[in-house]
Amino acid sequence: MPDIGKIAPDFELKNQDNELIRLSDCRGKRVIIFAFPKANTMGCNNQACSFRDVFPQIASKNALVFGVSSDSTTTLAAWKKRKQLQYDLLSDPQHKMLDAWDAWGIDLKLFKLPLGATRSYWVIDEKGILVDQQIGVRPAESVEKALASVGRIAGAL
Repeated sequence: MPDIGKIAPDFELKNQDNELIRLSDCRGKRVIIFAFPKANTMGCNNQACSFRDVFPQIASKNALVFGVSSDSTTTLAAWKKRKQLQYDLLSDPQHKMLDAWDAWGIDLKLFKLPLGATRSYWVIDEKGILVDQQIGVRPAESVEKALASVGRIAGAL
């Protein structure tokens, strides 16, 4: 799991248009990443559309948003279009990033079931430092907390 206050681990994933996105290419911008279990399901629709609805506020703080799941790029492209999402959705079918960021599987206290991405969020500053994260979060909370965190780092400048 990435540590708050340290450089966020780099990753390279394809977006919904099969373009490679590297976290390290986002330096100079704040970044919100949210993980979701499965595109076009109730909780994921709530989470993704809530990020869509506050996207102007996020963009005004020099921030990008990326959603990550193990869904295929084709599934993500259709979902992005259907829900009119303004940000990239990243496909992690082998869940390498999700594993490395401790957001794969359902934590049942004693063991983890590898059933999908754990709904989570991370906030990274312009220098690539992880400033906030929560693994296992409700859809609306991920948006509220990530937006508040971006606001705090924007206000600190």
